[in-house]
This record gives sequence, structure tokens and C-alpha cells, in this order.
Amino acid sequence: MSKKKKEEPEDSDGTKGGGKKKLLIMGLVAVLALGAAAYFFVFSGSGEAEAEPAPEAGSVVLAVEPVAINLAGGSYLKLGFTLQFSLAYDEHAGGGGHGGGATPDGSKALDIAISQFSGAALSDVTSNREAMKAAFEAAVVEAYHGDVYELWYTEYVTQ
Repeated sequence: MSKKKKEEPEDSDGTKGGGKKKLLIMGLVAVLALGAAAYFFVFSGSGEAEAEPAPEAGSVVLAVEPVAINLAGGSYLKLGFTLQFSLAYDEHAGGGGHGGGATPDGSKALDIAISQFSGAALSDVTSNREAMKAAFEAAVVEAYHGDVYELWYTEYVTQ
């Protein structure tokens, strides 16, 4: 008995076998090319991202008069604060961009304080003071379009 070798079928290009291998290799090359292109577009660049300059403290400081804010359960919070405006605000105010050097208006910040603290529980106001201040400051900075550099409490009394 003699053993016969199996003959591999010919591909369309006239070579024997390897059709699936070629297809697999071509697919792998295409996937690698797409991956390289995606990497290039996502992670390439000059390497130097142009970030906005960090804000700096300006010379304008606005003290907002303390206000009594009703809390839940009949308690209240007497809150006073000061806004430190940025150097960018100083530059705009001097040139007439924000009222031509006029004193900034603290009514937006006062409204935000009343909105955020009204109806809060006394325990929240006393135990979460820093977290509530951070949320308050973030809302004020956003309301003033980044012109507020920092916010300080000048009075924070609960009863």
C-alpha cells in the first residue's frame, strides 16, 4: 500500500495553499495600520500643550456685608465674605471692559450664597464647612466668568 500525499488546492494566483494565511496576514497589517493612525492622531502633537496662564491675584478686593441666611429647623447662618478679583479683572476694569474702574458688584455672589445655604441643615453647615465653601467658591468664579481669584469667609456664625 502506498501512501499518497494530499494535494493542496490552487489559489486564484496559481500558487498552492496559503489563501487563508494571506488573508489573515493582510487583515493583521490593516488592523496595525489603523491602530498606528489612531495613535498618531490621538497622541501626537507638538508636545507642548498651550495651556491658559494660571490666574493671578489682582488688586481689587470686595467685602460683601454679612447676611443672615435661614437654615432648616429654625437655625440661621450669618455669612460674610470677601472676593479677591484676578489680575485679568484689573486689566479689563482699567480699560473699561468691566465698568471702567468701577467697584465690582457683589450681588451675584450674595445671591449664590443665599441659594446654596438656604434650607441647609445646621449639621451640614457646621460639619461640611470646607466642602460647602468649595462649592460656593466654584459657583461664584463661574458666575463672574473667572474674574474672581479667591473667596474668603469673614464671618461664619451659626445659631
